[in-house]
Amino acid sequence: MQGQYPSRKHVSVQEAQKKMERYCAYQERCHQEVVNKLKDMRMIPQAIDAIVTHLIQENYLNEERFARSFARGKFNIKKWGRNRITNELKMRQISRFNVQSALSEISEENYDKTLDELALKRWEQLLGESPQKRKKKLVDYLLYRGWESQLVYDKLRELTRE
Repeated sequence: MQGQYPSRKHVSVQEAQKKMERYCAYQERCHQEVVNKLKDMRMIPQAIDAIVTHLIQENYLNEERFARSFARGKFNIKKWGRNRITNELKMRQISRFNVQSALSEISEENYDKTLDELALKRWEQLLGESPQKRKKKLVDYLLYRGWESQLVYDKLRELTRE
């Protein structure tokens, strides 16, 4: 079998490079996303390396910028905690240095405030549940979103005291 898309024409390195420039200009991308896209276009490894090098040199591709943007977005929009952000960045093969740099985008004050708001909102949504089920669902919800277990259990104690 010739591949998944037999009718697809082959793309030149210059065409692929232009496509990747537009792809990276549209939103921040990590190296892995670009490489996967180029592999889907059936580019050979040497062409992939050349295109990725070009994108880095022309500043279309920057892992630190990607990591910082990713962390800001996932925290501000999806209300993810540090654990989830870290795991997602690791899955995208982002270096430890860039992960730490990305996490520095989140201020401690905003982090605590967001956890308070998220926990309180979820706690109130679970009003009809039995106390034990309510606690479990809150903890599961916050842990799934990547909040540190110590903070989650401290927040639970705070909410059950009220």
